[in-house]
Amino acid sequence: MRRILVAGISGAGKSTLARALSNRLAVPCHEMDGLYFAGPGWAVDEAFPVRVAEIAGTPAWIFDSFGYPEVRDLLWERADTVVWLDYPRRVVMPRVLRRSLRRTVLREPVFNGNRETVAGWFQSDHPAWWAWSQHAARQAEIRRRTRDPRFAPLRVLRFTSPYSAAVWLRSVAPA
Repeated sequence: MRRILVAGISGAGKSTLARALSNRLAVPCHEMDGLYFAGPGWAVDEAFPVRVAEIAGTPAWIFDSFGYPEVRDLLWERADTVVWLDYPRRVVMPRVLRRSLRRTVLREPVFNGNRETVAGWFQSDHPAWWAWSQHAARQAEIRRRTRDPRFAPLRVLRFTSPYSAAVWLRSVAPA
């Protein structure tokens, strides 16, 4: 386990698990949204695909993402493990709502100086709306990829509860 994707829907805990796994394995962790959003105003980094390809070309990495469309296949082809946080809506929705509410109220910076705003809650790409509306589609896409012959060499670890993921994480031998 040296090139790892932690996949799931918004609010599943991908970043938290990726950081914990990174600490345990001493493998660099990369926050996909932090690479994608270049600066204030949620501007997209034009060099994003190149930056991700450079990281994916290294011997060890963890990404906290299923992957944006422009780099998804590259990451899935180069990964050796996918940790799939396949949690039901009843688990992810309270998490994403609490996180977004905290970020909005406290004006916490997210991804290169960007912040969640009250106005953002009314946009379809807000994490809460995204988690709700894309839950089934994301689940189906990850399931399809885990069965795709192109990605057959991948080790897929699917967790359907935070408890099972936590038990597994504790079992991972430290580097």
